[in-house]
Formats: sequence, C-alpha cells, structure tokens
Amino acid sequence: MSYAIIGFGKIGHALAKAFARKGIEVSVATTRDPESFASDAAAIGPTILPKTLAEAVKADIIFLAVRFESHPDVAKALPTWQGKTIVDVTNAYGVPPEQLGGQPSSKAVAQAFSGARLVKGFNHLVAATLDQDPAVHGGKRVVFLASDDDGAADEIGALAENLGFAPIKLGGFSEGGLLVQARGKSWGHLIFKDLVKFDR
Repeated sequence: MSYAIIGFGKIGHALAKAFARKGIEVSVATTRDPESFASDAAAIGPTILPKTLAEAVKADIIFLAVRFESHPDVAKALPTWQGKTIVDVTNAYGVPPEQLGGQPSSKAVAQAFSGARLVKGFNHLVAATLDQDPAVHGGKRVVFLASDDDGAADEIGALAENLGFAPIKLGGFSEGGLLVQARGKSWGHLIFKDLVKFDR
C-alpha cells in the first residue's frame, strides 16, 4: 500500500509527521517543484518523500490537504481516480452552501475525484494539535471518519490506528459526516473538539 499527501502547508506537515513517527513512507507533493520543499520534508524524516504531483497521485491512498478551493485543480491530475482512496482533509469554511448545491462539501469533492472511494477525515483538528504525538495521557487522540463507502472508512480507520490515532466512524457524509463539515460560516459540531479515547 502506498501513501501520499497532496498539500504541504501546516496540515500537510502535521500528517507527514504522523507517518514519520511510525517510520511509514509517504510521498508529499504540491503544485510546486519538489526541490522547493525538499529540505522541509527532509527535516521531518527520511520516510517523507518529496514528489511531483504527477508522481504522488500514483499512490493508493491520498490525503487531500489543500485549500478546499484548490481541490478541482488536483482532481485534474488524473482522468479517473478508480482504485484509489482519497482522504478529504479540506474544510469548506466560508464557501456558500448554494455553491455546493446544498450538499456536504465532501460530496462535491467526491464528484471531482470521479471513481475514487472518498473518506472525510483528519480535518477536525487544528494543525498544531494534529502535529502532536497522538498518544495522550495513556489514551489515543480521536480522529473522526465519515464515508458513504464502509469499506473505505474501514481501510482509513486501520491506517489511522497504525498512525497511533483512535478512529471513530460517524457514518455517511449526509448523516454523521455533517458534524465534521463546515457549512458557509458555521463549523460542524465536532470540529475543533480534541478528544482522547482510553481503552478500559
């Protein structure tokens, strides 16, 4: 299984650190030349591999950590996303609901990445929190996952566990998924909630 993070801002960095902590290889890419962020990647660890966008999208599981407005540009990188799982880490805060046809932002992202299995996840924490080790006081930091594809949610749930997080599935995009989506100028109820799960 191969992994990539598209977008290497604060959230992209935080995700890369999560992979680096576990020694798991992950490609990182932006629309810029990989040379421009190679030293940033190297500073995180040897398993963080700077790539071009065209190379990074060959991965099986792709974290979409760009600004919501930029997702259509990334989607153009491949004619079809069949066989790939996209983790939508974007937040559509400030985007008028009418612009999304009144549907959750993840549905708009799913339409752009035609053929992909899409999971909304890792987007409810601010970068500074996501950046920290998910092992907290003997528990694990929670990440919420929502998807209309149960198999994809299970796959990303297993990856989240490998990265040291405690995944909690919320169901489909239009049900529990709304708790982790911004609508217009309001945030979903679970966004910014930093929760820790303890195994009793």
